[in-house]
Amino acid sequence: MSVTHSKTETVILLHGAGRSPRSMGRMAKALSRQGYRVHNLGYPSRRLPIEGLAEHIGEQVSKLQLDQQTKIYFVTHSLGGIVLRYYLKYDRSLNLGRVVMLAPPNQGAVLVDIFRQVPFVDWILGPVGGQIGSDSDSLPNTLGPADYEVGVIAGNRSFNPLFSPLIPGPDDGRVAVESTKLAGMTDFLVLPCIHPLIMNYRQVIQQTIQFLQHGCFERSGTA
Repeated sequence: MSVTHSKTETVILLHGAGRSPRSMGRMAKALSRQGYRVHNLGYPSRRLPIEGLAEHIGEQVSKLQLDQQTKIYFVTHSLGGIVLRYYLKYDRSLNLGRVVMLAPPNQGAVLVDIFRQVPFVDWILGPVGGQIGSDSDSLPNTLGPADYEVGVIAGNRSFNPLFSPLIPGPDDGRVAVESTKLAGMTDFLVLPCIHPLIMNYRQVIQQTIQFLQHGCFERSGTA
């Protein structure tokens, strides 16, 4: 599976809600070892709505001064996938390569619906808390299908006895497996991972590299 890539191929990492680039550090190191130039971006997930977060990411990307000879890939965790979907819906100026989304609430998050009126949700999620519910007119459900190569990895392991019983079907403690699916996605994979740490699992890192390099996940066991 391992292929060394030229530094003209760049991977941009986007972390999840309430996290920082540090949470994507292990993924960043693994991708760098594969020869990619890696930019592990941060954004103020608790301070801005998704529209503002996408604009913030756009400003950071523009500062990277990437030219059209540079193929740009993305790897996202959780909310980072929704921010990227919004960004790509309105800005396709990059020489876009493949995208891997880890545990994204692509069809919204049932937990947000349930706890919407609880004050701590606003403290944890900020303005995006009112945008990522599972109703049909929530922002994730109005962004439309993917028209680019994207692989989605969902987790189905949870150690959360409070939240998991509230989520229909298999889940990772935060997001239902079914809710991670995105219309138009290229490939889909479920692995035994929990939501907060999915980006750190060895098999997730390997499968991410597999998809970036080949446009599909490895099916004969772990990549």
